Amino acid sequence: MAKAGQKKDVKGPKASLESVDSSLLEAIDYSWAQIRSLEIVIEQPEFTSLCPMTGLPDFGTLTVRYCPDKLIVELKSLKYYLLQYRSVGVFYEHAVNRILDDLLAVLSPCWMEVTGAFTARGGIRTTATARFGL
Repeated sequence: MAKAGQKKDVKGPKASLESVDSSLLEAIDYSWAQIRSLEIVIEQPEFTSLCPMTGLPDFGTLTVRYCPDKLIVELKSLKYYLLQYRSVGVFYEHAVNRILDDLLAVLSPCWMEVTGAFTARGGIRTTATARFGL
């Protein structure tokens, strides 16, 4: 047990980024692909991951913006994919890049942007954005 004034070590077992299974993501044909372009914006306001340094939960809003080429993401599959991050120790910057990479591999969009706007911790609020094709 930690004594008063001592820092308690809350590091514990947590999944690694390599444990995230991108095969959960499913694509659907975009029927208007040859007719017009479309911008899709998906927000997940309850995105959760773990701080890799402390094991404490990180909360934020994850936003995916993209212009599909021929495929769009099936939303239930995206939900289950993102839920995996609840037990993953990952830095914000790495999370948005990994999510972008996984979505790019499944969808091959014209362009895509993934933004994580994370709640303040220690008085510091962080927003990280990874982009492809913009």
